[in-house]
Amino acid sequence: MHDVLIVGAGPAGSTAANLLAQAGVRAVALDKDVFPRFHIGESLLPIDLPIFARLGVAMDRESWQFKQGAEFIDERTGEFAFFSFADGLEGTPPHAWQVDRAAFDTMLCDVARSRGADIRFGERVQDVAFADDHVRVVTDRGEHRARYLLDCTGQDAMLGRGGRTIAPLHELGRAAVFCHFDDLSPEVRAELGEQGNIKVLIVEDGWHWLIPMHGGRLSVGLVKWRGKLDDDAFEAALAASPLCRRLTAGATRSASRTIRNWSYKNTRPSGPRWACVGDACAFLDPVFSSGVSLAMLGAERTVDVLVPALAEGREAAADLMAPVHATMQIAYDSFEQLIRRFYHTRLVSHLFFARTPDPQLRRGLISMLAGDVWRDDNPFQDMLRSSRVQPQRVTAPSE
Repeated sequence: MHDVLIVGAGPAGSTAANLLAQAGVRAVALDKDVFPRFHIGESLLPIDLPIFARLGVAMDRESWQFKQGAEFIDERTGEFAFFSFADGLEGTPPHAWQVDRAAFDTMLCDVARSRGADIRFGERVQDVAFADDHVRVVTDRGEHRARYLLDCTGQDAMLGRGGRTIAPLHELGRAAVFCHFDDLSPEVRAELGEQGNIKVLIVEDGWHWLIPMHGGRLSVGLVKWRGKLDDDAFEAALAASPLCRRLTAGATRSASRTIRNWSYKNTRPSGPRWACVGDACAFLDPVFSSGVSLAMLGAERTVDVLVPALAEGREAAADLMAPVHATMQIAYDSFEQLIRRFYHTRLVSHLFFARTPDPQLRRGLISMLAGDVWRDDNPFQDMLRSSRVQPQRVTAPSE
């Protein structure tokens, strides 16, 4: 009998396992995969730095790519904008990291285990049943019982998809095709490695990502919110970009991969003795790299509510996680509004590429790009809240 059973050991699951172990809670995390395993989502945000410190995670330039900020580029017009995280509002962390997710996720699990967490790989959940006083989970290796269940299964969204409570978000990015380039030229490695910025190339109905990574690797992807997106469209977009051609000249390329239909919200993210965390709660278009950060921060807030509830025997309350969802909704709404304005308004031209942008709005935008969204002194965030472009309100799909 465990106190908490965590399904999924990605950034959300390993964060929860780490913090629960530090609090002395009996928890076990199960993941169907054997780590290290491939995952996309390689660009992190500065808002991760405080949770890294709490977890005991040490990031350094010897193993990871330092990320100073973000660049936005429109090769069709020649427009360019660079946002350094250090130029955000006071208190915004000044930098971030780019990571190989296979290595990063494994490192998070290793650190959690060093703190006493029980994490088990290669164990697939087959059935979940809730009783008044416990949760029963059947896997391909046996049976587990716990007082509480955390669904950290990422975009598999075990409970949401099983309960048919996943609602799509329309007119956000709906698909991506991507690949990796290795063995970049020494000149390109030096150019990209100095600042480590993510480069966002704006194209018709979407955008490219270019993410420099440690060891001379470049992650390149194409995202579209409408129109055809397949390998042929990806190849055409790469060929049409002078920057992509220059940076990848002579490099070794991996096969292309495709991810589809990712923008959604879970309309019922928690209940008696269970909660969904991270991508199992919601996932937005990745243009501003919010996925990993919101997953880890959501896990932190969930654990901070769950630990005292377990100690006091309150974990069965159906509304236990309501404060967590309210807090995380601020972040989801803020990023969704920013993404919708990015795609469907003149925000990029009027602010990102403005010749003389309002300095306070620019600083506020940078703090948002850094993931620092839980503050009440950001004029840019206030502007988003008053905008006619609002988050999509979703309800559970009908049976």
